[in-house]
Amino acid sequence: MTGFEKMYSDFKLLAQYNTWMNAQLYECAEQLSDAQLKENRGAFFKSVFATFNHIVVGDLAWLRRFAKHSQTYESLQQLDQFPVPKALTSIPYDSWSDLKAARQKLDAIIEEFAGDITATQAENALTYANMKGIPATKNFGDLVLHFFNHQTHHRGQITTLLTQFGLETPDTDLLFLCQDA
Repeated sequence: MTGFEKMYSDFKLLAQYNTWMNAQLYECAEQLSDAQLKENRGAFFKSVFATFNHIVVGDLAWLRRFAKHSQTYESLQQLDQFPVPKALTSIPYDSWSDLKAARQKLDAIIEEFAGDITATQAENALTYANMKGIPATKNFGDLVLHFFNHQTHHRGQITTLLTQFGLETPDTDLLFLCQDA
């Protein structure tokens, strides 16, 4: 297997892990009341609800940047149906049901997108601006890996918050997805 074939396979695996882990954490969080979901717990994004929203905000920002990298990402043309958050702390979805529905749609888009990345695209640079307008140019494949790592980081924060509520959280390690396959 070439280096890109491995990376390509990893992108698809990370997208599957993303979908699987999000579904498990949303299911776990549904044990909380709306007030508990939105309670300020002193976390970076304050609440479970706001942290879930932040992951969506980050996904939307990165996926829109990725869409500009290549017109061949037909899956990313579906992003028009989502809001355009202006800040990392934006709450694009006020209700749990709307947030969960958006998450499920995004996860399907992400899985399709991960399968569309070519070796040439992964090896090329992507020039973009962050939400503050600061330009950057980085390796596209590395940015896709960052995209998945960002989600994992914040799901770890959510797991901590759910545990603080006394909930038994699901196993979050990638190897548990691999056991299910």
